[in-house]
Amino acid sequence: MACNISPLAQVDPQAQLGEDVQIGPFCVIGPEVQVGDRSRLDSHVVINGRVTVGSDNRFHPGAVIGGEPQDISYAGGETRVEIGDGNLFREGVTVNRGAEKEDGVTRIGNKNMLMANCHVAHNCHIHDGVILVNGVLLGGHVHVQDGVVVSGNSVVHHFSTLGTLCFVGGGSRVPHDVPPYMMWVGADDCRVRTINVVGMQRRGIRHETIRLIKHVQRLLYRDHKPIDFVAAEMNHRVDGEWPPELALLIDFLSERNVGRQGRRREARRAA
Repeated sequence: MACNISPLAQVDPQAQLGEDVQIGPFCVIGPEVQVGDRSRLDSHVVINGRVTVGSDNRFHPGAVIGGEPQDISYAGGETRVEIGDGNLFREGVTVNRGAEKEDGVTRIGNKNMLMANCHVAHNCHIHDGVILVNGVLLGGHVHVQDGVVVSGNSVVHHFSTLGTLCFVGGGSRVPHDVPPYMMWVGADDCRVRTINVVGMQRRGIRHETIRLIKHVQRLLYRDHKPIDFVAAEMNHRVDGEWPPELALLIDFLSERNVGRQGRRREARRAA
């Protein structure tokens, strides 16, 4: 099926468009852009630079994708943005392409929702099924793993990692990694408060595993036990192989401890 492009849009002839792509008035599409099948740009959407967009994505008015990274070290290199399938970008969302660090790519996976006025900085990696509520700001090199929810007007420090199925409360400051399955809340007294029971239940995680993860949270954040003690306690409680969710959590915490300033990936940061 042919594309439907408004005569008021500006689409570079070198741009590559899939089937049944819809481009509304006053959109601007640059020459190095690829847009997959059935994707839709409502109006006033700008996609520029080296950007690859998968299929079935929706861009609401005012979204700007692929702008230069807001990094003073950027020297015009051929960095890019890669976007998967089935994502929703609401009004005013900005996604910067990578800076000339790591692999030079800003990545967004599949079936994510980025609500109005969210910002995804250079070299961020958003995995699948993530929800960023209105006004969320991600610093550079932030990784957001599967199923994470970040509530409105929260800010995440660069090089932080938000673990699988964690939940960040509204207006929170996130200066450190947030482990999988935890709930992080607070602007001043920002810390893990409890576990994301609802998110785990919706994902179909077994009740026995949820109880184990709750026990880990209590040992770490109420009793302030070290991770080696927690791992030994889990070995004592679990007969045989750990559930995969528990193994993911313990591995994440162990890796964070060998990072810097509470961020496991901070050790990779260029000087």
